[in-house]
Amino acid sequence: MNQNFAREYLSEAAFIANTIDADNIERMVDILKHAQRVFVLGVGGSAGNASHMVNDLRKLCNIEAYCPTDNASEVTARTNDDGFDTVFVNYLKVSRLTSRDVIFVLSVGGGNKEKNVSVGLIRAIDYCMELNAKVVGVVGRADGYTAKNADACVVVPIASTERITPHSEAFQAVVWHCIVSHPDLQVNATKW
Repeated sequence: MNQNFAREYLSEAAFIANTIDADNIERMVDILKHAQRVFVLGVGGSAGNASHMVNDLRKLCNIEAYCPTDNASEVTARTNDDGFDTVFVNYLKVSRLTSRDVIFVLSVGGGNKEKNVSVGLIRAIDYCMELNAKVVGVVGRADGYTAKNADACVVVPIASTERITPHSEAFQAVVWHCIVSHPDLQVNATKW
């Protein structure tokens, strides 16, 4: 049993917190305060984070926000009929995405065309760029599709190559909670 693991993990988290790009968080706040609607996209653990973030945007900031993966029936029907890679882009098309909307990507890798990873996110980003909608994100890889194509993106600093995923998903929550607590966005107080 490694009795120093917890201390090491928390030390890595402190490193990330002290080196994350706060200027990109401020850029995302500026983009979000001008958004008509926000669509938060994520898969796996990031899908759970996306659902929570939508709650906070709506409840604390009065921002109209949606998470496509909250609708399991639609996600599974689209996956069954057309493949998972179409779920996000078709959701955005049905939602009549416009240039006044924002997609907020939560992802560890952010998508990679060459490796055929998170292609659904890539297709959604491409669709947004066609319509001049804004793309923002919190990801764990600077070389991913989101980081390379977003209008503003926080790349979670790598503190450990063995723990990119847990740190990326944990700091998605840190960043979005910073955003929804920002005085330029938060209009409703929390109870605690």
